Amino acid sequence: MSPLRRAGRLLAVLGAAGALVLSTTPAQAADILPPGAIAMSDNVEHVANLPRPDSLLTTINSDIAFQGDYAYVGNYGGFTIYDIKHPKKPKLVSSVLCPGSQMDVSVYGNLLFGSVDSSRSDDSCTSVAQSAAIKESWEGIRVFDISDKANPRYVKSIETNCGSHTHTLVPGKDRKNVYLYISSYSPSASFPDCQPPHDLISIIKVPLRDPQNASVVATPNLFPDGGNPGETLPYPERTSATTGCHDITAFPDKGLAAGACMGEGILMDIRNPEAPRVLDVVRDDENFAFWHSATFNNRGDKVIFTDELGGGGAATCNEAIGPNRGADAIFDVSRDNKMTFKSYFKISRYQADTENCVAHNGSLIPVDGRDIMVQAWYQGGISIWDFSDSSNPHEIGYFERGPGANLGDGYWSAYYYNGYIYGSEFTRGFDVLKINDRRTKGAKDVKFDIFNVQTQDTYKERGGHGHGHW
Repeated sequence: MSPLRRAGRLLAVLGAAGALVLSTTPAQAADILPPGAIAMSDNVEHVANLPRPDSLLTTINSDIAFQGDYAYVGNYGGFTIYDIKHPKKPKLVSSVLCPGSQMDVSVYGNLLFGSVDSSRSDDSCTSVAQSAAIKESWEGIRVFDISDKANPRYVKSIETNCGSHTHTLVPGKDRKNVYLYISSYSPSASFPDCQPPHDLISIIKVPLRDPQNASVVATPNLFPDGGNPGETLPYPERTSATTGCHDITAFPDKGLAAGACMGEGILMDIRNPEAPRVLDVVRDDENFAFWHSATFNNRGDKVIFTDELGGGGAATCNEAIGPNRGADAIFDVSRDNKMTFKSYFKISRYQADTENCVAHNGSLIPVDGRDIMVQAWYQGGISIWDFSDSSNPHEIGYFERGPGANLGDGYWSAYYYNGYIYGSEFTRGFDVLKINDRRTKGAKDVKFDIFNVQTQDTYKERGGHGHGHW
């Protein structure tokens, strides 16, 4: 295994593909890729790419969910279903035009759930943008029947306070219902359905045999003290005030969930899914601007929180911002469910000032005895990194492209599913990668039937079959 470097392989994609070995010295500004180039470490292979379907070319891709041989890719204009039975030759199955960002998705059985956090004129797929100051405006969750993959069918909508920026699927223990934890934020006194204070999440209960009766069953207040009041310091030193959660990751096998909630991170007991209870709260007003998302390790004794400095539209992977802002923060979790900060991780490959780059969505690679994650960094590409030693995380592989057209491009999500890494790229579509490394070799033996990344499942440490959800 050769040392990791700025580009173990650099492919000039504007002409005939070629390979070029670059310096093994640490990344500097001079190493920034030119537009049109692709770089990757020696242990990463670019397997396939499918562009966005024609119906969704004017809107960007968002999150991904998996079930069986299919990947479901959200898009600000709707969603797309891909057949990934043969990952080297993925196929477009169908696309649904139903505008309303972000359209982060999850799947369960024959149902697909999509988050809408942009105020619409109504809940239909022909709606148009309309101010949240108008009482009749709508935002929340859309439910689709995906039993016919070629012809998904819109079956239900549920309006929620402040919409649904993201959602987290929590399976009911009776297997008759699923719950959706709705994360939303940024209330305003001028918004009739999004009034301050907004210290809550909405919980939707979905009867699996009768999704038409899905409804909000609880709106628990997670921040009775009002949460982090935030700061008025200039960028990049400002910490966001807490006015809700951005994203929640549930770990049903452990009865836990981790919430990334703007100005703080929280750990929750979700053994009663209709009444989550906050166990611990952590803040980092020194380096974290916006607590964005969370990932547990397989044992549940670590949790990673990401900081989306600049809201995903700023260049933060450079010398000026440094290694501790716009980064991941690793916390150890004790047996009594207390979180202790251990270190930061951030990609060391500098990006151009025209490239939005910050920590974003990722997942574990299910290997035996190690904690390894694959993660999207917008135009910083896809990073594969090892946090087995919480105090000394390090990158072991990567894939990235040269600068896009503006500060609004790159990878939204990068997830490992049944032997391959799948990436959702804003404008360049759906990518399939493969990592060939002795440290991740055992992951190929772990197979999941369903994979919603914000609903983590325990995998067997020595191969075997993933649990799937409750």
